Amino acid sequence: MSTTAAKRTIDELKTLAEAGARELGGAPEAGAAESNPADVIRWVSEHFDTAACAVACSMADAALPHYVAQYLPGVDVLFLDTGYHFPETYTTRDEVARRVDVTIVDVLPEQTVAEQDAEFGKDLFARDPGLCCARRKVAPLQRSLAGYELWFTGVRRDEAPTRTNTPLITFDQKNGLVKVNPLAAWSFDDLLDYARAFDVPVNPLLSQGYPSIGCQPCTRPVAEGEDPRAGRWSGTTKTECGLHT
Repeated sequence: MSTTAAKRTIDELKTLAEAGARELGGAPEAGAAESNPADVIRWVSEHFDTAACAVACSMADAALPHYVAQYLPGVDVLFLDTGYHFPETYTTRDEVARRVDVTIVDVLPEQTVAEQDAEFGKDLFARDPGLCCARRKVAPLQRSLAGYELWFTGVRRDEAPTRTNTPLITFDQKNGLVKVNPLAAWSFDDLLDYARAFDVPVNPLLSQGYPSIGCQPCTRPVAEGEDPRAGRWSGTTKTECGLHT
């Protein structure tokens, strides 16, 4: 985990986030024109050191890490290694580490899958997916983010109704740092176009009916016309893992 020599205060980070939102465009419902991803990432590079920033990446693709690395080379990329990922996801992580100018940081839960099974019973994800996500994703990420001032996410507004109003820049009250979503206005096709243009690693599952890739037991292919995240926690009322809520 990276640390900064003099981490700014919560108030200072809030002020920066508010200034960035005003300059680059706030939430989409405001109706103002928004900046493109390059402008957003460039703004970050002008106000934050590389060591103060992290990129969260599920390894569905590496468009965001690649884009950020053009302005913040060597930036930390946080991969939440839940222990439940598809083999293709781990392969993509290794490709990103090899081909993109970033530093992969594997973020691990406090317990292995076997240890969690011993305490809570086998397949907690099937009985209480919210608790499983909280233990294997949300809490580990929160611990990791404590060393940074800003994190980038690849959240896009077209992914789900719950993400329609995703801003480019905001202050993440829950984690106490600036949150930047430079690809918020992109479509799934925009992401794939970027990956092709710059020869960026892409998880092969994206071309096999998985537009949103999470843990293997909780992810299924999506039928044509379905919401891109319909394959996540299918058959339950759960729609988010908790990282962005």
